[in-house]
Amino acid sequence: MIKLFHQVSQECSRITTELYSTSFSSSIRLLHKDLRTPVFNIYGFVRFADEIVDTFHDFDKETLLAEFKAATYKAIDQKISLNPILHSFQLTVNEFKIDPQLIDAFLHSMEMDLGKKQYDKSGYEEYIYGSAEVVGLMCLYVFCNGNRTNYEQLKPYACSLGSAFQKVNFLRDLKADFEGLDRMYFPGCDFTNFTQEDKLKIEEDIQKDFDHAYEGILQLPLKARFGVYVAYKYYLSLFKKIKKLQPQKILDTRVRIPDHGKMFILAKAGIRSQLNLL
Repeated sequence: MIKLFHQVSQECSRITTELYSTSFSSSIRLLHKDLRTPVFNIYGFVRFADEIVDTFHDFDKETLLAEFKAATYKAIDQKISLNPILHSFQLTVNEFKIDPQLIDAFLHSMEMDLGKKQYDKSGYEEYIYGSAEVVGLMCLYVFCNGNRTNYEQLKPYACSLGSAFQKVNFLRDLKADFEGLDRMYFPGCDFTNFTQEDKLKIEEDIQKDFDHAYEGILQLPLKARFGVYVAYKYYLSLFKKIKKLQPQKILDTRVRIPDHGKMFILAKAGIRSQLNLL
């Protein structure tokens, strides 16, 4: 009957992903069926940790995160947890032998969110590595399925993709981060005086990440390539919309890709994939 508990726990991670992110959940469903559940398990874990620091304002976030962190390590060590999100995550961590240092770095970035409001260049890079790049690396463990040579080869590209996604999120959520959470991630930027020069400098950096990441997507195992490519295209389209806006417009609105736009991206990506034009 333990298989039923595994299934129930992993369903919780899948539902969490689908309710919190239609873009990521739709991309995950485009992965080979062998990869979907493990990646849902990773996202469920990441989502819950992020919720603690970003949403639970009426509760003791420090205590909640500390308890979540301790429960995470305990679940991985004991290979079981009554928290279904943590149980499903430990299944993936233990099956694919995900490096615990990646989990350490992720949880450290979540801890940074509890206190840090402004970031210098070093802190910014540290935060992005822990909050985004290592998530891509966890998924890469799943995609490479034990092939360490392949993992090491693709590692820099996975970091670039995670970095691009996170920086686009920062731009998209600039207003919400500052007004709701009093945060400004981009070093040297002032929300009250966010200039076109600031925006262009950030966009150049993000474009480099996207360009580098694309080189790695082409080298991914076939089981993972199409799903990751579609996620890349979703975020690249969002980035292109943001690039067209003036700084003040970003501060006043949250840019998104409508459902019909996502369907167009998916259809176009499907055609390119069939024609081997990725």
